[in-house]
Amino acid sequence: MIEVNPRASRTVPFVSKSIGVPLASYASRCMLGETLEEIGFTEEVHVPYVSVKEAVFPFVKFPGVDVTLSPEMKSTGEVMSLDRDRGLAYLKSQLASGNRIPGQGNIFVSLKDEDKARAVPLIRQLVELGYGLYATRGTSTMLYNEGIKTRAVFRISRGRPNLLDLIHDKEVQWIVNTSETGAEAMVDEIQMRSKAVVSGVPITTTIAALTSTVEGLMDKHDYGRFEVCSLQEYHRHIVK
Repeated sequence: MIEVNPRASRTVPFVSKSIGVPLASYASRCMLGETLEEIGFTEEVHVPYVSVKEAVFPFVKFPGVDVTLSPEMKSTGEVMSLDRDRGLAYLKSQLASGNRIPGQGNIFVSLKDEDKARAVPLIRQLVELGYGLYATRGTSTMLYNEGIKTRAVFRISRGRPNLLDLIHDKEVQWIVNTSETGAEAMVDEIQMRSKAVVSGVPITTTIAALTSTVEGLMDKHDYGRFEVCSLQEYHRHIVK
């Protein structure tokens, strides 16, 4: 157990905005003696869209800080995004939080062994969308065996050219890097992630995030652009 927190804090306004119900107000009225039946809030709210809450991190203001997430609190804020499509809602959240995923360019890929099999279909979809690929040698060999061509580069600690050179030369527009164990890997990853933050290159660090991002990119490719609506417009479609 990490912590016990007997409050809803920022989750309450997020859910309230998602479903169009002033939950904090209703809770206050309940504490003053009203019932949910008297308030008129006894049915589940069904929304025809997806709401995503994404954390905002201050890494760009702290060069050298590792961006890998852990139980340690690192976020300084949150953003909210909505869309009728799950992938697009997630992609909007990345845009709003400053992790701007490019619609084209080159991706650097470095995956820990247990993530490689799950990543193959996702990487294949990115190639279909027109992205170019760089990869560390182990990941490059694995992708080649799956019929996916990449340009192999050295790990940072083992030679050049490596990712730091690619970032410096603006040859990479997006980094997909899942954490590996071991001292050498950890040193390499701290360097690459810190360099990415300072240079403004978006970085994806989990397969779950990559899955949602690829889903959003595929949907955006199909639809052409984001749907932009006010919160009130979304609320008009809620079934109560």
